[in-house]
Amino acid sequence: MKPRLGPELHQLLHASAEKAAAAGEPDREALAALRASGLLATAVPRAHGGEGGDATEINRVTAEIAAADPSLAIIAFQHFAVSARISEWGTEEQKRALLPRLADGSVLAASSWSELGAGAAKQNLSSTGERRSDGGWVLRGAKTFTTGAAVADLYLVLVSTGGSVAGEQAVYGAAGQTFFLVAADNPGLVPDLGLNLAGMRGSATGLVTLDDCVVSDGDRLGPEGHAASIIAGVRESGATLGAVSAGIAQAAFDLALAHAGARGLLELATVRHRLVDLATRLETVRAAVERAGARTAADPGLATLHSKLYATSAAEEICLDVARMLGSAGYRAAGSADRLLADARGVGLMGPTNDLCRELVALSWTA
Repeated sequence: MKPRLGPELHQLLHASAEKAAAAGEPDREALAALRASGLLATAVPRAHGGEGGDATEINRVTAEIAAADPSLAIIAFQHFAVSARISEWGTEEQKRALLPRLADGSVLAASSWSELGAGAAKQNLSSTGERRSDGGWVLRGAKTFTTGAAVADLYLVLVSTGGSVAGEQAVYGAAGQTFFLVAADNPGLVPDLGLNLAGMRGSATGLVTLDDCVVSDGDRLGPEGHAASIIAGVRESGATLGAVSAGIAQAAFDLALAHAGARGLLELATVRHRLVDLATRLETVRAAVERAGARTAADPGLATLHSKLYATSAAEEICLDVARMLGSAGYRAAGSADRLLADARGVGLMGPTNDLCRELVALSWTA
């Protein structure tokens, strides 16, 4: 398949990854180029100006971006996820107003679900949504590990709106939780890039404070109290964070191959065989991600979980092996090998975290 990233954009994003690692914030020029590239239309239906890409295409585009700049790939993946949720659960008015702008990149979307003390399964949220007498809502609380904080134009925020919901049982999210679409220019939404991450330093992952954030009922996404049902459908889609890991693993392998070629090491059978072993693991990562996106497994949701688990673990191992191969040549501040290793480690901590993925898979055996 023809790559979706042209050589100029790939080069720009690759350079931005190094800059962001040093600065601890996104490269604005690269982010602007990504927004203008047309790639953000991938998950938006054609009827609303998008490309109508399925999970296979979402995973492919995500992996290509990640091979150049993993941090921007995470931002793009979250944008795709929010676009898909609006396509699935949005009102006709929300779709008309938001999807064309999500497709052309004039609106960049982010997810704001996590918070301290809520646990990986997001079942103990302290952030709240309280209905006002005029039918609107006031959102209060603090969210953390929001990718795209301070650069997104639209946030999909998860809060507790109280009460139990009949028939609503969940292992990720909880009954009585609701999603809201909150614009970045809402004065009650305050982003903060205070998190100083070891990896994914250009992902703008930070905090979001909801300070008496007033929204209308028209900003609610999906039924009140039924966010868990929306969350449950996410992994069934086949779009997987494993695609980010696949891109990182590809970048690490390319680095090792270039290093060996530049130093004449490909003449050594031992080096060639180490590279072949890396390439084989990379191919297996790709296969797991492609299987998830194709949704050909008997249980597509489980395949998505397995793809995240395997791809993140394998990518981290590949990056570590590459760092060892480069030796002192890769052991420098802001070096590509160590940066990729730190980025790879971060994907396993993103929701659903790898430990939560394991729990969700294990629960399927007793369900």
